[in-house]
Amino acid sequence: MKVILLENISKIGSIGEVKDVKRGFARNYLILNKKALYASKENIKEVEKIKSELNKKDQEKKKQAKQIFENLNNKTYEVKKLVTENNDLYGSIKPTEISKLINNKEKLNVKPSLIQPLNEIKSLGTFRVKINLHSEVQADIKIKVISEDNIK
Repeated sequence: MKVILLENISKIGSIGEVKDVKRGFARNYLILNKKALYASKENIKEVEKIKSELNKKDQEKKKQAKQIFENLNNKTYEVKKLVTENNDLYGSIKPTEISKLINNKEKLNVKPSLIQPLNEIKSLGTFRVKINLHSEVQADIKIKVISEDNIK
């Protein structure tokens, strides 16, 4: 299915490009989140008219992403969790929990969908987590998992 991109999307394309993507991805993600339009002749003409406005919005989003990047990049956050005698966690630490942690510590609202742990966080230790703030801006943080109390 052909769509016209309304945002710069990493690994797909930039504003105003006509791209051929899978139908489900187009309908359920790009068009639903107003990141693209169906590629009809009318829509292509419309996007050409508003391309500069879309670029301004994208630059604004990039500017906000850079501000968040300055506050977050290379920081370490500690999480206290209950562990087994094998030093494994009961469950794992998910992006929603990391998002709440950042919100509590930094007063920054980072959506869980932007947070990508490089490895699953299931044990004690320090783990790298990548945060995709914008198609061109990614922050790296560390999550340090420490034991709250050993349960025997």
